[in-house]
Amino acid sequence: MKNRKKIHDDWATPDYMLDYIRTKYFNGDDFFDPCPLNSTFNGLLIDWKERNYINPPYERKTKEAFIRKAYKESLKGNHCVMLLPVSTSTKIFHAVILPNCNIEFLRGRVKFIGVNTNGEKVSDKCGQHDSMIIEFRR
Repeated sequence: MKNRKKIHDDWATPDYMLDYIRTKYFNGDDFFDPCPLNSTFNGLLIDWKERNYINPPYERKTKEAFIRKAYKESLKGNHCVMLLPVSTSTKIFHAVILPNCNIEFLRGRVKFIGVNTNGEKVSDKCGQHDSMIIEFRR
């Protein structure tokens, strides 16, 4: 197992990616974000809206909880689009994502917005993982 130091999960989706997702997946319409940065509510405990965009924290348990919640919301007829790290060997990928989603693997790495380990705000650094967009749509 790799020896990884704990890194925070407080990273925002950059505007260029939000514009792309809004245009491609929501026909230019707005959407609800059930797990915004610095949220005052727990998106796992509320009902979502008709159109939802989710960039969950990448910590495994939280990320998987949001994936399962997005799937359940899609069964209610809600449209859920998620930005996730590519992890095709995981159980959740094969049990929930692959059989139920449209998947788009992104070329290049997303340049997230956040505060690095030195306490500096950055918007030009790529994430540690390749990314994919998954779409739950009933």
